[in-house]
Amino acid sequence: MRAIRDTIHAVLHRDEGCYVAECLEVAVVTQGRTADEVLANLQEAIALHLEGEDLRSLGLTEKPRLVVTYEVPVARHAAEA
Repeated sequence: MRAIRDTIHAVLHRDEGCYVAECLEVAVVTQGRTADEVLANLQEAIALHLEGEDLRSLGLTEKPRLVVTYEVPVARHAAEA
């Protein structure tokens, strides 16, 4: 039996002039000019992706929450300290 999760995880990072967010549990990737825009786009994309789906069959509760991790590259000089 598959465990039911209440969380969808996504990773947000900066990429060549825009922000990109990618979900780990569902097949959703989106981008935006700002962090706020990409987060709004991510919420909308997840809602559209899950619309009409049986969330339990995907291993999710009926109202999953979204946890976003923001990846920031470590500056070389900071890593040497």
